[in-house]
Amino acid sequence: MTTLDNGDNMKAMVSIIVVSFNTREMTLECLRSVKAETKVPYELIVIDNDSSDGSAEAIAAEFPEVKLMAETDNHGFAKANNIAGQVATGEYILLLNPDTVILDGAIDNLIDFAREKPDAKIWGGCTLYGDRSMNRTSCFQRMTLWTVFCRATGIAAVMNNHSAVSEAFGEWAMDTVRAVDVITGCFLLIPRKLWNDLGGFNLDYFMYGEEADLCMRAKRDYGADPHYTPHAVIIHYGGASEPIRADKMVRLYKSKLTIIQHHFKSWQKPVAGFLWRSIPFSRLLILSVVAKLTGRESFKRSAGVWGDIWKRRSEWIGGADAPRT
Repeated sequence: MTTLDNGDNMKAMVSIIVVSFNTREMTLECLRSVKAETKVPYELIVIDNDSSDGSAEAIAAEFPEVKLMAETDNHGFAKANNIAGQVATGEYILLLNPDTVILDGAIDNLIDFAREKPDAKIWGGCTLYGDRSMNRTSCFQRMTLWTVFCRATGIAAVMNNHSAVSEAFGEWAMDTVRAVDVITGCFLLIPRKLWNDLGGFNLDYFMYGEEADLCMRAKRDYGADPHYTPHAVIIHYGGASEPIRADKMVRLYKSKLTIIQHHFKSWQKPVAGFLWRSIPFSRLLILSVVAKLTGRESFKRSAGVWGDIWKRRSEWIGGADAPRT
């Protein structure tokens, strides 16, 4: 284990950035696991988005060596990482969610992987749920007009998110090294120089979608070829800072429309935008009918969630132009 504090002259190989928001106990568990499982020289930067649960105070008390940035505003994931990135000094930047636990030297292993495949320029590892089952959200394919069509028409659901019709890798066991389009921001390694060249995250993304935009810009402008390895493994509990499903979905729908605006060809944008905007209403309609016919509470609850998303469409339907909430 080699940590660096402000008085240490040793150069950090990697700057580990953790953005926390009301995840006090999980954040502390995450930091403990970094300290226990990481041998490469690193600096740990924690930016707290104005948590109300005492996160900043607890981190400062237990980890005085951490570069702690206790903010008085909730900047969201993208801007908070950009702020922290400005004080990073490592050769690499590692974005790490606070609801993660490092297993078996995962950060060291990911650095080794980056050394083995330097042309990839962005690297990610395997994530597990708390029960150690596979969490398939480590990486994705890019969003395309075809995947939007398959999502809107239900083809993706029927085919269980097979990679031929979805951004997900539904049929892949995720047990091999593979080139992917997008590495999820919960465990994403990138050279600091490339991060700076890209200007960090695009601030049109408050939460969700920022890593997809980052990876696609890196590939388009700098020839990046993001790669996934199964040999760097973490636990990612997921969703700890945003437990209300409707809130999460509103943010997701806004980010997806923003990706369409930023990365689709001009002629595809109106078609993809229309298809994506139609999904919540069509799901609400179908589930409401099924709930009425069957009387099942599960369908009623699902219809209620989609109803909330549709009622709040002013928050997401404009994509990057929608008001920030």
